[in-house]
Amino acid sequence: MSKGEATRERILEIAEAAVLAKGFGATSIEEVIAEAGLTKSGFFYHFRDKNALAREMLRRYVATNDQLFDDIFTRGRELSDDPLQAFLISLKLLAETMADLPSGHPGCLIASICYQERLFDREIRDLTAQSVRDWNARFRAILDGIASVYSPREPVDLDDVADMLSCIVDGAIIMSKTLNDPSRLERQILIFRSCIKLMFAPN
Repeated sequence: MSKGEATRERILEIAEAAVLAKGFGATSIEEVIAEAGLTKSGFFYHFRDKNALAREMLRRYVATNDQLFDDIFTRGRELSDDPLQAFLISLKLLAETMADLPSGHPGCLIASICYQERLFDREIRDLTAQSVRDWNARFRAILDGIASVYSPREPVDLDDVADMLSCIVDGAIIMSKTLNDPSRLERQILIFRSCIKLMFAPN
């Protein structure tokens, strides 16, 4: 990584931490510049304005989450050829990963953008929506693979079940932070895992 790339990454790390702690509206370019030890011209060399910073933060955040899901769900498939067992293993691994975060999950950048969407241009709002659609589509594809082998015990809309995982994770992040209980995210993922197990249990 070049010096310029390292500086850019440092800016993104500082900005993301600040945004997750207090939101975009309360995060100023000036404080990011001060924390990074840059001049204004140094910052604007990398990002022309706050929207450009938010756009790259979002892309970085989505790529990081995509890589996490790739690693976990690939590992689940490696450990079992059965699509249901592979998903259950993956959810257990996801819960364990969340439990290993020393101070709990830092927050969701997608949620931060949604809550203050008027601060951003259409491209950022579209990127946010597309990232959620892509994650839901990923989970729906997994559920389709399970349903091709195991019929759900009750009639369910698999799109809604796929959406449910994203809802549970974001909701549990909020609840964990509100109640100062980092373990809630892990526990909610495990409850979802139990629901999937029951939903597709052979008759």
